[in-house]
Amino acid sequence: MLRRLGDRLDFTKGLGFRLAALLSVAILPIGMISLIQNLNLSQEAERSAEIALLGRTASAAAGERALLQSALGSADALGPAVLEALDDPRACSDLMRNFIERSATYVAALFVPSDGLATCTSSRNGQEVVDVRTSPAYEAFSASPGTLVTSIDRGLISRRPVVSVIQPLYRDRELLGYVAISLTQELLRSTHAMYQGTDGARIVTFSHRGEIVTSDAESAEEASAFLPRGAELSSLLSRTETTFRDSSNNGESRVFAVVPVVPGLVYAIGSWSPRTVGFGGLQLSRFGAFLLPIALWLVSLAVAYFAVFRLVLRHIRELRGQMRRFAIGSRASPPPVLEGAPTEIADVSQTFHNMARILIRDEEAMEAAVAEKTVLLKEVHHRVKNNLQLIASIINMQSRVIDDPDAKRVLRSVQDRVAALATIYRNLYQAEHLDAVQADRLIGDIINQMANASLGPGAGLRIDTQLQPLTLLPDQAVPLSLLATEAFTNALKYAGIAPGDDQPWVRVSLKSTEPGRAVLEIVNSLGACEQQSEGTGLGSQLIEAFSTQLEGDAFSGVEGDTFVLRLPFRVEAAQSAAPGDVRNVVLTSAARGGARH
Repeated sequence: MLRRLGDRLDFTKGLGFRLAALLSVAILPIGMISLIQNLNLSQEAERSAEIALLGRTASAAAGERALLQSALGSADALGPAVLEALDDPRACSDLMRNFIERSATYVAALFVPSDGLATCTSSRNGQEVVDVRTSPAYEAFSASPGTLVTSIDRGLISRRPVVSVIQPLYRDRELLGYVAISLTQELLRSTHAMYQGTDGARIVTFSHRGEIVTSDAESAEEASAFLPRGAELSSLLSRTETTFRDSSNNGESRVFAVVPVVPGLVYAIGSWSPRTVGFGGLQLSRFGAFLLPIALWLVSLAVAYFAVFRLVLRHIRELRGQMRRFAIGSRASPPPVLEGAPTEIADVSQTFHNMARILIRDEEAMEAAVAEKTVLLKEVHHRVKNNLQLIASIINMQSRVIDDPDAKRVLRSVQDRVAALATIYRNLYQAEHLDAVQADRLIGDIINQMANASLGPGAGLRIDTQLQPLTLLPDQAVPLSLLATEAFTNALKYAGIAPGDDQPWVRVSLKSTEPGRAVLEIVNSLGACEQQSEGTGLGSQLIEAFSTQLEGDAFSGVEGDTFVLRLPFRVEAAQSAAPGDVRNVVLTSAARGGARH
Protein backbone atom coordinates (compact mmCIF):
# COMPACT_ATOMS: atom_id res chain seq x y z
CA MET A 1 0.00 0.00 0.00
CA LEU A 2 2.73 2.45 0.98
CA ARG A 3 4.78 1.51 -2.07
CA ARG A 4 1.82 2.12 -4.38
CA LEU A 5 1.23 5.50 -2.75
CA GLY A 6 4.92 6.32 -3.19
CA ASP A 7 4.73 5.44 -6.90
CA ARG A 8 1.85 7.86 -7.34
CA LEU A 9 3.82 10.65 -5.67
CA ASP A 10 6.98 10.14 -7.72
CA PHE A 11 6.14 13.15 -9.88
CA THR A 12 6.88 15.39 -6.88
CA LYS A 13 10.58 14.49 -7.25
CA GLY A 14 10.78 15.99 -10.73
CA LEU A 15 12.62 19.23 -11.43
CA GLY A 16 9.56 20.84 -13.00
CA PHE A 17 7.36 20.17 -9.98
CA ARG A 18 9.95 21.47 -7.52
CA LEU A 19 10.53 24.62 -9.56
CA ALA A 20 6.77 25.25 -9.72
CA ALA A 21 6.46 24.66 -5.97
CA LEU A 22 9.18 27.19 -5.12
CA LEU A 23 7.69 29.84 -7.39
CA SER A 24 4.24 29.18 -5.95
CA VAL A 25 5.55 29.80 -2.44
CA ALA A 26 7.21 33.03 -3.63
CA ILE A 27 4.04 34.54 -5.11
CA LEU A 28 1.64 33.02 -2.54
CA PRO A 29 1.32 36.15 -0.28
CA ILE A 30 0.49 38.46 -3.20
CA GLY A 31 -1.98 35.97 -4.63
CA MET A 32 -3.72 35.44 -1.29
CA ILE A 33 -4.16 39.18 -0.69
CA SER A 34 -5.65 39.67 -4.15
CA LEU A 35 -7.88 36.63 -3.81
CA ILE A 36 -9.29 37.58 -0.39
CA GLN A 37 -10.11 41.14 -1.45
CA ASN A 38 -11.84 40.06 -4.65
CA LEU A 39 -13.80 37.31 -2.91
CA ASN A 40 -15.05 39.71 -0.23
CA LEU A 41 -16.27 42.13 -2.86
CA SER A 42 -17.90 39.31 -4.78
CA GLN A 43 -19.68 37.97 -1.67
CA GLU A 44 -21.03 41.39 -0.75
CA ALA A 45 -22.30 41.92 -4.29
CA GLU A 46 -23.87 38.47 -4.31
CA ARG A 47 -25.62 39.05 -1.00
CA SER A 48 -26.99 42.37 -2.24
CA ALA A 49 -28.24 40.67 -5.39
CA GLU A 50 -29.93 37.94 -3.31
CA ILE A 51 -31.71 40.52 -1.12
CA ALA A 52 -32.81 42.46 -4.19
CA LEU A 53 -34.06 39.26 -5.86
CA LEU A 54 -36.09 38.29 -2.76
CA GLY A 55 -37.59 41.76 -2.75
CA ARG A 56 -38.48 41.60 -6.43
CA THR A 57 -40.09 38.18 -5.96
CA ALA A 58 -42.08 39.40 -2.94
CA SER A 59 -43.12 42.52 -4.90
CA ALA A 60 -44.29 40.38 -7.82
CA ALA A 61 -46.47 38.33 -5.45
CA ALA A 62 -47.68 41.31 -3.39
CA GLY A 63 -50.97 41.65 -5.28
CA GLU A 64 -51.77 37.98 -4.83
CA ARG A 65 -50.83 38.24 -1.16
CA ALA A 66 -53.32 41.06 -0.65
CA LEU A 67 -56.13 39.17 -2.42
CA LEU A 68 -55.55 35.94 -0.51
CA GLN A 69 -55.29 37.65 2.87
CA SER A 70 -58.49 39.58 2.10
CA ALA A 71 -60.22 36.35 1.11
CA LEU A 72 -59.10 34.65 4.32
CA GLY A 73 -60.43 37.57 6.36
CA SER A 74 -63.73 37.55 4.47
CA ALA A 75 -64.18 33.81 4.96
CA ASP A 76 -63.45 34.22 8.65
CA ALA A 77 -65.93 37.10 8.88
CA LEU A 78 -68.71 35.09 7.16
CA GLY A 79 -68.43 32.40 9.82
CA PRO A 80 -70.62 34.08 12.56
CA ALA A 81 -73.23 35.09 9.97
CA VAL A 82 -73.43 31.54 8.66
CA LEU A 83 -73.89 30.22 12.21
CA GLU A 84 -76.90 32.49 12.73
CA ALA A 85 -78.53 31.48 9.41
CA LEU A 86 -77.49 27.85 9.50
CA ASP A 87 -81.01 26.61 10.31
CA ASP A 88 -82.50 28.59 7.39
CA PRO A 89 -80.83 27.44 4.12
CA ARG A 90 -82.67 30.13 2.07
CA ALA A 91 -81.47 32.95 4.29
CA CYS A 92 -77.97 31.50 4.34
CA SER A 93 -77.91 31.28 0.51
CA ASP A 94 -79.19 34.86 0.23
CA LEU A 95 -76.39 35.93 2.56
CA MET A 96 -73.82 34.24 0.30
CA ARG A 97 -75.31 35.72 -2.91
CA ASN A 98 -75.45 39.23 -1.46
CA PHE A 99 -71.84 38.91 -0.38
CA ILE A 100 -70.71 37.87 -3.89
CA GLU A 101 -72.83 40.57 -5.62
CA ARG A 102 -71.38 43.32 -3.45
CA SER A 103 -67.83 42.10 -4.09
CA ALA A 104 -66.11 42.46 -7.47
CA THR A 105 -63.28 40.16 -6.38
CA TYR A 106 -64.95 36.86 -5.52
CA VAL A 107 -66.95 34.59 -7.81
CA ALA A 108 -68.43 32.06 -5.35
CA ALA A 109 -69.03 31.54 -1.64
CA LEU A 110 -70.54 28.57 0.18
CA PHE A 111 -70.71 26.75 3.45
CA VAL A 112 -69.89 23.03 3.22
CA PRO A 113 -71.04 20.87 6.14
CA SER A 114 -69.12 17.82 7.22
CA ASP A 115 -71.28 15.50 5.08
CA GLY A 116 -70.28 17.36 1.88
CA LEU A 117 -73.87 18.34 0.83
CA ALA A 118 -73.95 22.16 0.71
CA THR A 119 -77.30 24.05 0.84
CA CYS A 120 -75.85 27.42 1.79
CA THR A 121 -74.24 28.65 -1.46
CA SER A 122 -74.09 31.71 -3.66
CA SER A 123 -75.59 29.69 -6.52
CA ARG A 124 -78.51 31.37 -8.31
CA ASN A 125 -80.49 28.11 -8.32
CA GLY A 126 -81.94 28.78 -4.92
CA GLN A 127 -82.39 25.68 -2.78
CA GLU A 128 -80.30 23.42 -5.01
CA VAL A 129 -78.08 21.07 -3.00
CA VAL A 130 -74.48 21.16 -4.18
CA ASP A 131 -72.60 17.87 -3.73
CA VAL A 132 -68.95 18.78 -3.07
CA ARG A 133 -67.80 15.37 -1.90
CA THR A 134 -65.84 14.84 -5.13
CA SER A 135 -64.22 18.28 -4.95
CA PRO A 136 -60.42 18.37 -4.34
CA ALA A 137 -61.02 21.09 -1.75
CA TYR A 138 -63.41 18.90 0.25
CA GLU A 139 -61.01 15.94 0.07
CA ALA A 140 -58.09 18.09 1.23
CA PHE A 141 -60.11 19.55 4.12
CA SER A 142 -61.35 16.09 5.17
CA ALA A 143 -57.80 14.79 5.23
CA SER A 144 -56.49 17.75 7.24
CA PRO A 145 -59.17 20.08 8.70
CA GLY A 146 -57.91 23.63 8.95
CA THR A 147 -57.32 26.79 6.95
CA LEU A 148 -56.47 25.88 3.35
CA VAL A 149 -55.79 27.54 0.03
CA THR A 150 -56.22 25.20 -2.93
CA SER A 151 -56.52 25.42 -6.69
CA ILE A 152 -59.53 23.93 -8.52
CA ASP A 153 -59.60 23.48 -12.27
CA ARG A 154 -63.39 23.91 -12.47
CA GLY A 155 -65.42 25.43 -9.66
CA LEU A 156 -68.77 23.79 -8.78
CA ILE A 157 -70.60 27.16 -8.80
CA SER A 158 -68.58 29.45 -11.07
CA ARG A 159 -67.62 26.72 -13.58
CA ARG A 160 -64.26 28.48 -13.99
CA PRO A 161 -60.68 27.77 -12.81
CA VAL A 162 -60.62 29.16 -9.29
CA VAL A 163 -58.56 29.31 -6.14
CA SER A 164 -60.60 28.38 -3.10
CA VAL A 165 -59.85 29.88 0.34
CA ILE A 166 -61.20 27.68 3.15
CA GLN A 167 -61.83 28.58 6.82
CA PRO A 168 -63.14 25.90 9.23
CA LEU A 169 -66.38 26.71 11.07
CA TYR A 170 -66.81 25.60 14.69
CA ARG A 171 -69.72 25.79 17.13
CA ASP A 172 -68.11 25.74 20.51
CA ARG A 173 -65.58 22.90 19.90
CA GLU A 174 -67.67 21.03 17.32
CA LEU A 175 -66.44 21.19 13.70
CA LEU A 176 -69.51 21.92 11.53
CA GLY A 177 -67.71 22.22 8.17
CA TYR A 178 -65.98 25.06 6.39
CA VAL A 179 -66.67 28.37 4.65
CA ALA A 180 -65.12 28.60 1.18
CA ILE A 181 -64.61 31.73 -0.96
CA SER A 182 -63.37 31.40 -4.55
CA LEU A 183 -61.27 33.79 -6.62
CA THR A 184 -60.53 33.27 -10.29
CA GLN A 185 -57.03 32.11 -11.16
CA GLU A 186 -56.99 34.71 -13.93
CA LEU A 187 -57.44 37.51 -11.36
CA LEU A 188 -54.61 36.24 -9.18
CA ARG A 189 -52.35 35.69 -12.19
CA SER A 190 -52.94 39.23 -13.45
CA THR A 191 -51.39 40.67 -10.31
CA HIS A 192 -47.97 39.21 -11.21
CA ALA A 193 -47.53 41.64 -14.10
CA MET A 194 -48.51 44.74 -12.18
CA TYR A 195 -45.05 45.41 -10.76
CA GLN A 196 -41.85 46.46 -12.41
CA GLY A 197 -38.77 44.25 -12.38
CA THR A 198 -40.55 41.01 -13.27
CA ASP A 199 -39.65 40.93 -16.97
CA GLY A 200 -38.20 37.56 -17.98
CA ALA A 201 -39.25 35.94 -14.67
CA ARG A 202 -41.74 33.22 -13.89
CA ILE A 203 -43.73 33.48 -10.65
CA VAL A 204 -45.39 30.35 -9.26
CA THR A 205 -47.35 30.26 -6.01
CA PHE A 206 -47.91 26.97 -4.22
CA SER A 207 -49.55 25.75 -1.05
CA HIS A 208 -47.82 24.30 1.98
CA ARG A 209 -48.86 20.86 0.69
CA GLY A 210 -46.80 21.34 -2.49
CA GLU A 211 -49.72 22.04 -4.87
CA ILE A 212 -49.46 24.83 -7.48
CA VAL A 213 -51.98 27.59 -6.74
CA THR A 214 -51.27 30.04 -9.58
CA SER A 215 -48.55 30.58 -12.17
CA ASP A 216 -47.68 32.85 -15.08
CA ALA A 217 -47.97 29.87 -17.46
CA GLU A 218 -51.13 28.70 -19.16
CA SER A 219 -50.89 25.13 -17.82
CA ALA A 220 -49.35 23.21 -14.93
CA GLU A 221 -46.98 21.40 -17.33
CA GLU A 222 -45.67 24.71 -18.68
CA ALA A 223 -45.27 26.05 -15.15
CA SER A 224 -43.31 22.99 -13.98
CA ALA A 225 -40.81 23.53 -16.82
CA PHE A 226 -39.40 26.57 -14.98
CA LEU A 227 -39.22 24.90 -11.53
CA PRO A 228 -36.05 23.31 -10.07
CA ARG A 229 -35.29 19.96 -11.66
CA GLY A 230 -36.40 16.93 -9.65
CA ALA A 231 -37.46 19.01 -6.61
CA GLU A 232 -40.84 18.69 -4.92
CA LEU A 233 -42.47 22.03 -4.12
CA SER A 234 -43.01 20.99 -0.49
CA SER A 235 -39.25 20.49 -0.13
CA LEU A 236 -38.68 24.16 -1.01
CA LEU A 237 -40.33 25.33 2.21
CA SER A 238 -37.00 24.88 3.99
CA ARG A 239 -35.46 27.43 1.56
CA THR A 240 -37.87 30.24 2.41
CA GLU A 241 -36.26 33.72 2.31
CA THR A 242 -33.25 32.33 0.40
CA THR A 243 -32.06 32.20 -3.18
CA PHE A 244 -30.32 29.34 -4.92
CA ARG A 245 -29.12 28.44 -8.38
CA ASP A 246 -30.16 25.22 -10.10
CA SER A 247 -31.24 23.73 -13.43
CA SER A 248 -34.93 23.91 -14.31
CA ASN A 249 -36.95 21.02 -15.69
CA ASN A 250 -36.48 22.37 -19.22
CA GLY A 251 -32.69 22.26 -18.84
CA GLU A 252 -32.01 25.98 -18.34
CA SER A 253 -29.75 27.30 -15.59
CA ARG A 254 -31.86 29.69 -13.51
CA VAL A 255 -31.87 31.49 -10.17
CA PHE A 256 -34.73 30.71 -7.78
CA ALA A 257 -36.09 32.77 -4.85
CA VAL A 258 -38.69 31.48 -2.35
CA VAL A 259 -40.76 33.91 -0.25
CA PRO A 260 -43.91 33.41 1.86
CA VAL A 261 -47.14 34.90 0.47
CA VAL A 262 -49.44 33.83 3.30
CA PRO A 263 -47.13 32.39 5.96
CA GLY A 264 -47.90 28.76 6.63
CA LEU A 265 -50.35 28.51 3.71
CA VAL A 266 -49.07 29.91 0.42
CA TYR A 267 -45.55 30.55 -0.86
CA ALA A 268 -44.14 32.03 -4.05
CA ILE A 269 -41.13 30.89 -6.01
CA GLY A 270 -39.56 33.17 -8.56
CA SER A 271 -37.66 31.62 -11.47
CA TRP A 272 -35.21 34.16 -12.88
CA SER A 273 -32.71 34.18 -15.69
CA PRO A 274 -29.13 34.70 -14.36
CA ARG A 275 -28.59 37.44 -16.95
CA THR A 276 -31.66 39.35 -15.81
CA VAL A 277 -30.65 39.46 -12.14
CA GLY A 278 -26.94 40.05 -12.82
CA PHE A 279 -25.66 36.74 -11.40
CA GLY A 280 -23.64 36.15 -14.56
CA GLY A 281 -21.56 39.24 -13.81
CA LEU A 282 -21.04 38.03 -10.25
CA GLN A 283 -19.70 34.73 -11.52
CA LEU A 284 -17.31 36.59 -13.81
CA SER A 285 -16.08 38.74 -10.94
CA ARG A 286 -15.54 35.66 -8.79
CA PHE A 287 -13.67 34.03 -11.67
CA GLY A 288 -11.55 37.17 -11.97
CA ALA A 289 -10.60 36.88 -8.28
CA PHE A 290 -8.88 33.59 -9.09
CA LEU A 291 -7.65 34.62 -12.52
CA LEU A 292 -5.18 37.29 -11.39
CA PRO A 293 -3.02 35.15 -9.04
CA ILE A 294 -3.21 32.23 -11.49
CA ALA A 295 -2.02 34.47 -14.33
CA LEU A 296 0.85 35.73 -12.17
CA TRP A 297 1.81 32.15 -11.31
CA LEU A 298 1.69 31.03 -14.95
CA VAL A 299 3.84 33.93 -16.16
CA SER A 300 6.44 33.16 -13.48
CA LEU A 301 6.49 29.51 -14.45
CA ALA A 302 6.85 30.36 -18.13
CA VAL A 303 9.88 32.62 -17.51
CA ALA A 304 11.57 30.09 -15.22
CA TYR A 305 10.87 27.18 -17.55
CA PHE A 306 12.32 28.98 -20.54
CA ALA A 307 15.45 29.76 -18.53
CA VAL A 308 15.91 26.17 -17.28
CA PHE A 309 14.92 24.42 -20.49
CA ARG A 310 18.03 25.42 -22.43
CA LEU A 311 20.36 24.34 -19.62
CA VAL A 312 18.79 21.19 -18.17
CA LEU A 313 15.46 19.92 -19.40
CA ARG A 314 16.21 19.44 -23.09
CA HIS A 315 19.34 17.40 -22.28
CA ILE A 316 17.43 15.30 -19.74
CA ARG A 317 14.70 14.58 -22.29
CA GLU A 318 17.28 13.59 -24.88
CA LEU A 319 18.92 11.22 -22.41
CA ARG A 320 15.54 9.81 -21.36
CA GLY A 321 14.69 9.12 -25.01
CA GLN A 322 17.97 7.23 -25.46
CA MET A 323 17.21 5.11 -22.38
CA ARG A 324 13.68 4.32 -23.56
CA ARG A 325 14.83 3.27 -27.00
CA PHE A 326 17.52 1.09 -25.45
CA ALA A 327 14.98 -0.43 -23.02
CA ILE A 328 12.58 -1.52 -25.80
CA GLY A 329 15.33 -3.27 -27.75
CA SER A 330 17.28 -0.74 -29.83
CA ARG A 331 20.68 -2.51 -29.79
CA ALA A 332 22.13 -1.51 -33.17
CA SER A 333 24.78 0.72 -31.56
CA PRO A 334 25.43 2.40 -28.20
CA PRO A 335 23.61 5.73 -27.80
CA PRO A 336 25.78 8.77 -28.57
CA VAL A 337 27.14 11.02 -25.83
CA LEU A 338 25.23 14.32 -25.50
CA GLU A 339 26.97 17.36 -26.89
CA GLY A 340 26.76 20.83 -25.38
CA ALA A 341 25.28 19.57 -22.11
CA PRO A 342 26.45 20.77 -18.67
CA THR A 343 29.28 18.75 -17.13
CA GLU A 344 27.06 16.82 -14.72
CA ILE A 345 24.63 15.71 -17.42
CA ALA A 346 27.47 14.96 -19.84
CA ASP A 347 29.01 12.62 -17.20
CA VAL A 348 25.70 10.77 -16.89
CA SER A 349 25.44 10.47 -20.68
CA GLN A 350 28.99 9.09 -20.93
CA THR A 351 28.28 6.55 -18.18
CA PHE A 352 25.12 5.40 -19.94
CA HIS A 353 27.02 5.09 -23.22
CA ASN A 354 29.65 2.83 -21.59
CA MET A 355 27.01 0.74 -19.84
CA ALA A 356 25.00 0.26 -23.05
CA ARG A 357 28.14 -0.80 -24.94
CA ILE A 358 28.94 -3.45 -22.29
CA LEU A 359 25.34 -4.72 -22.20
CA ILE A 360 25.18 -5.04 -26.00
CA ARG A 361 28.36 -7.11 -25.97
CA ASP A 362 27.17 -9.37 -23.13
CA GLU A 363 23.71 -9.86 -24.67
CA GLU A 364 25.20 -10.95 -27.98
CA ALA A 365 27.33 -13.55 -26.17
CA MET A 366 24.34 -14.81 -24.14
CA GLU A 367 22.07 -15.02 -27.21
CA ALA A 368 24.70 -17.05 -29.05
CA ALA A 369 25.03 -19.46 -26.09
CA VAL A 370 21.24 -19.85 -25.74
CA ALA A 371 20.83 -20.46 -29.47
CA GLU A 372 23.54 -23.13 -29.39
CA LYS A 373 21.93 -24.91 -26.42
CA THR A 374 18.50 -24.73 -28.06
CA VAL A 375 19.83 -26.33 -31.25
CA LEU A 376 21.51 -29.09 -29.24
CA LEU A 377 18.38 -29.82 -27.20
CA LYS A 378 16.17 -29.92 -30.30
CA GLU A 379 18.68 -32.28 -31.90
CA VAL A 380 18.42 -34.57 -28.85
CA HIS A 381 14.60 -34.58 -29.10
CA HIS A 382 14.85 -35.26 -32.84
CA ARG A 383 17.19 -38.21 -32.35
CA VAL A 384 15.03 -39.64 -29.55
CA LYS A 385 12.03 -39.37 -31.88
CA ASN A 386 13.93 -41.14 -34.66
CA ASN A 387 15.05 -43.91 -32.28
CA LEU A 388 11.51 -44.44 -31.02
CA GLN A 389 10.15 -44.56 -34.55
CA LEU A 390 12.88 -47.10 -35.39
CA ILE A 391 11.84 -49.22 -32.42
CA ALA A 392 8.19 -48.98 -33.51
CA SER A 393 9.18 -50.11 -37.01
CA ILE A 394 11.17 -53.06 -35.62
CA ILE A 395 8.16 -54.09 -33.51
CA ASN A 396 5.94 -53.84 -36.58
CA MET A 397 8.35 -56.03 -38.58
CA GLN A 398 8.44 -58.56 -35.75
CA SER A 399 4.65 -58.69 -35.53
CA ARG A 400 4.41 -59.53 -39.23
CA VAL A 401 6.41 -62.75 -38.82
CA ILE A 402 4.38 -63.95 -35.80
CA ASP A 403 1.25 -66.01 -36.36
CA ASP A 404 -0.04 -66.02 -32.78
CA PRO A 405 -2.94 -63.47 -32.56
CA ASP A 406 -2.32 -62.79 -28.84
CA ALA A 407 1.34 -62.06 -29.48
CA LYS A 408 0.39 -59.81 -32.41
CA ARG A 409 -2.04 -57.90 -30.15
CA VAL A 410 0.61 -57.45 -27.44
CA LEU A 411 3.19 -56.24 -29.94
CA ARG A 412 0.61 -53.90 -31.47
CA SER A 413 -0.12 -52.31 -28.08
CA VAL A 414 3.60 -51.88 -27.42
CA GLN A 415 4.04 -50.34 -30.88
CA ASP A 416 1.22 -47.83 -30.19
CA ARG A 417 2.84 -46.77 -26.92
CA VAL A 418 6.23 -46.30 -28.54
CA ALA A 419 4.65 -44.37 -31.42
CA ALA A 420 2.89 -42.11 -28.90
CA LEU A 421 6.23 -41.33 -27.24
CA ALA A 422 7.74 -40.62 -30.65
CA THR A 423 4.92 -38.19 -31.41
CA ILE A 424 5.61 -36.39 -28.13
CA TYR A 425 9.28 -35.87 -28.93
CA ARG A 426 8.40 -34.76 -32.47
CA ASN A 427 6.19 -32.05 -31.02
CA LEU A 428 8.96 -31.07 -28.59
CA TYR A 429 11.63 -30.43 -31.21
CA GLN A 430 9.10 -28.69 -33.50
CA ALA A 431 7.79 -26.45 -30.69
CA GLU A 432 8.88 -22.83 -30.46
CA HIS A 433 9.34 -23.14 -26.68
CA LEU A 434 11.03 -26.31 -25.48
CA ASP A 435 9.38 -26.21 -22.06
CA ALA A 436 5.81 -26.11 -23.39
CA VAL A 437 3.76 -28.59 -25.44
CA GLN A 438 0.45 -27.95 -27.20
CA ALA A 439 -1.48 -30.86 -25.69
CA ASP A 440 -4.45 -30.52 -28.05
CA ARG A 441 -2.25 -30.85 -31.15
CA LEU A 442 -0.26 -33.72 -29.57
CA ILE A 443 -3.35 -35.78 -28.70
CA GLY A 444 -4.88 -35.06 -32.11
CA ASP A 445 -1.76 -36.37 -33.84
CA ILE A 446 -1.75 -39.54 -31.71
CA ILE A 447 -5.45 -40.21 -32.40
CA ASN A 448 -5.05 -39.71 -36.14
CA GLN A 449 -1.98 -41.96 -36.17
CA MET A 450 -3.70 -44.77 -34.24
CA ALA A 451 -6.92 -44.48 -36.25
CA ASN A 452 -5.06 -44.72 -39.55
CA ALA A 453 -3.07 -47.73 -38.34
CA SER A 454 -5.91 -49.62 -36.63
CA LEU A 455 -8.90 -48.92 -38.90
CA GLY A 456 -8.92 -49.97 -42.49
CA PRO A 457 -11.13 -48.66 -45.28
CA GLY A 458 -14.84 -49.23 -44.63
CA ALA A 459 -14.37 -49.86 -40.91
CA GLY A 460 -17.59 -47.94 -40.21
CA LEU A 461 -16.31 -46.35 -36.97
CA ARG A 462 -16.91 -42.63 -36.42
CA ILE A 463 -14.27 -40.70 -34.43
CA ASP A 464 -15.13 -37.22 -33.08
CA THR A 465 -12.53 -34.95 -31.46
CA GLN A 466 -13.22 -31.81 -29.43
CA LEU A 467 -9.80 -30.53 -28.39
CA GLN A 468 -9.47 -27.03 -26.96
CA PRO A 469 -6.03 -25.31 -27.08
CA LEU A 470 -4.10 -26.28 -23.94
CA THR A 471 -0.39 -25.74 -23.16
CA LEU A 472 1.30 -28.22 -20.80
CA LEU A 473 4.76 -28.89 -19.44
CA PRO A 474 6.51 -31.95 -20.92
CA ASP A 475 6.24 -33.68 -17.53
CA GLN A 476 2.45 -33.50 -17.88
CA ALA A 477 2.19 -33.93 -21.65
CA VAL A 478 3.95 -37.35 -21.60
CA PRO A 479 1.64 -39.17 -19.10
CA LEU A 480 -1.45 -37.44 -20.54
CA SER A 481 -0.69 -38.56 -24.10
CA LEU A 482 0.17 -42.12 -22.97
CA LEU A 483 -3.05 -42.30 -20.94
CA ALA A 484 -4.98 -41.06 -24.00
CA THR A 485 -3.28 -43.79 -26.05
CA GLU A 486 -4.34 -46.55 -23.64
CA ALA A 487 -7.88 -45.26 -23.28
CA PHE A 488 -8.32 -44.71 -27.03
CA THR A 489 -7.04 -48.24 -27.70
CA ASN A 490 -9.68 -49.65 -25.33
CA ALA A 491 -12.36 -47.44 -26.91
CA LEU A 492 -11.52 -48.73 -30.39
CA LYS A 493 -11.55 -52.27 -29.08
CA TYR A 494 -14.94 -52.16 -27.31
CA ALA A 495 -16.87 -49.66 -29.46
CA GLY A 496 -20.22 -51.13 -30.54
CA ILE A 497 -23.44 -50.02 -32.18
CA ALA A 498 -25.63 -48.51 -29.51
CA PRO A 499 -29.45 -48.73 -29.77
CA GLY A 500 -30.67 -45.98 -32.10
CA ASP A 501 -27.27 -45.53 -33.81
CA ASP A 502 -26.27 -46.83 -37.22
CA GLN A 503 -22.57 -47.24 -36.50
CA PRO A 504 -20.15 -47.37 -33.53
CA TRP A 505 -18.41 -44.19 -32.49
CA VAL A 506 -15.63 -42.84 -30.24
CA ARG A 507 -15.47 -39.26 -28.92
CA VAL A 508 -12.31 -37.64 -27.48
CA SER A 509 -12.53 -34.25 -25.76
CA LEU A 510 -9.98 -32.05 -23.97
CA LYS A 511 -11.10 -28.78 -22.41
CA SER A 512 -10.40 -26.32 -19.61
CA THR A 513 -13.11 -26.31 -16.96
CA GLU A 514 -11.72 -23.38 -14.95
CA PRO A 515 -8.41 -21.52 -14.61
CA GLY A 516 -5.70 -24.07 -13.78
CA ARG A 517 -7.98 -27.11 -14.28
CA ALA A 518 -8.68 -29.32 -17.35
CA VAL A 519 -10.41 -32.59 -18.12
CA LEU A 520 -9.72 -35.35 -20.66
CA GLU A 521 -12.72 -37.45 -21.62
CA ILE A 522 -12.84 -40.49 -23.96
CA VAL A 523 -16.27 -42.00 -24.62
CA ASN A 524 -17.25 -44.94 -26.83
CA SER A 525 -20.62 -46.39 -27.71
CA LEU A 526 -21.65 -49.84 -26.46
CA GLY A 527 -23.75 -52.45 -28.19
CA ALA A 528 -27.09 -53.54 -26.78
CA CYS A 529 -25.70 -56.78 -25.35
CA GLU A 530 -22.17 -55.68 -24.55
CA GLN A 531 -20.93 -55.23 -21.01
CA GLN A 532 -17.64 -53.45 -20.35
CA SER A 533 -16.24 -53.55 -16.84
CA GLU A 534 -13.22 -52.02 -15.26
CA GLY A 535 -10.04 -53.59 -16.75
CA THR A 536 -7.51 -55.45 -14.65
CA GLY A 537 -4.74 -55.91 -17.23
CA LEU A 538 -1.71 -53.84 -18.17
CA GLY A 539 -3.78 -51.09 -19.83
CA SER A 540 -5.79 -50.45 -16.65
CA GLN A 541 -2.61 -50.40 -14.58
CA LEU A 542 -0.99 -47.91 -16.95
CA ILE A 543 -4.05 -45.65 -16.90
CA GLU A 544 -4.04 -45.65 -13.10
CA ALA A 545 -0.27 -44.94 -13.01
CA PHE A 546 -0.55 -42.06 -15.54
CA SER A 547 -3.49 -40.47 -13.69
CA THR A 548 -1.43 -40.64 -10.48
CA GLN A 549 1.43 -38.79 -12.23
CA LEU A 550 -1.07 -36.11 -13.32
CA GLU A 551 -2.38 -35.86 -9.73
CA GLY A 552 -5.86 -36.66 -11.02
CA ASP A 553 -8.56 -39.18 -10.17
CA ALA A 554 -9.63 -41.06 -13.30
CA PHE A 555 -13.22 -42.29 -13.51
CA SER A 556 -14.18 -45.14 -15.85
CA GLY A 557 -17.52 -46.86 -16.14
CA VAL A 558 -20.71 -47.36 -18.09
CA GLU A 559 -23.09 -44.43 -18.43
CA GLY A 560 -26.19 -45.46 -20.35
CA ASP A 561 -25.19 -46.86 -23.73
CA THR A 562 -21.62 -45.51 -23.48
CA PHE A 563 -18.40 -46.32 -21.68
CA VAL A 564 -16.69 -43.20 -20.28
CA LEU A 565 -13.15 -42.53 -19.09
CA ARG A 566 -12.90 -39.10 -17.50
CA LEU A 567 -9.73 -37.60 -15.99
CA PRO A 568 -9.83 -34.13 -14.39
CA PHE A 569 -6.34 -32.86 -13.60
CA ARG A 570 -4.49 -29.71 -12.54
CA VAL A 571 -2.61 -27.76 -15.24
CA GLU A 572 0.84 -26.56 -14.23
CA ALA A 573 1.73 -23.19 -15.73
CA ALA A 574 4.52 -23.20 -18.33
CA GLN A 575 7.50 -20.96 -17.64
CA SER A 576 7.70 -19.59 -21.18
CA ALA A 577 5.22 -17.03 -22.40
CA ALA A 578 1.97 -18.33 -23.83
CA PRO A 579 1.00 -17.38 -27.39
CA GLY A 580 -0.15 -13.79 -27.55
CA ASP A 581 1.34 -12.99 -24.15
CA VAL A 582 3.37 -9.80 -24.35
CA ARG A 583 5.87 -8.91 -21.66
CA ASN A 584 5.09 -5.60 -20.06
CA VAL A 585 7.96 -3.14 -20.28
CA VAL A 586 7.79 -0.23 -17.87
CA LEU A 587 9.39 2.91 -19.26
CA THR A 588 10.12 5.60 -16.73
CA SER A 589 12.55 8.42 -16.31
CA ALA A 590 12.59 7.99 -12.55
CA ALA A 591 15.21 5.64 -11.10
CA ARG A 592 12.77 3.70 -8.91
CA GLY A 593 13.80 0.64 -7.06
CA GLY A 594 12.55 -2.55 -8.66
CA ALA A 595 11.51 -0.87 -11.92
CA ARG A 596 11.66 -3.02 -15.06
CA HIS A 597 13.13 -1.67 -18.29
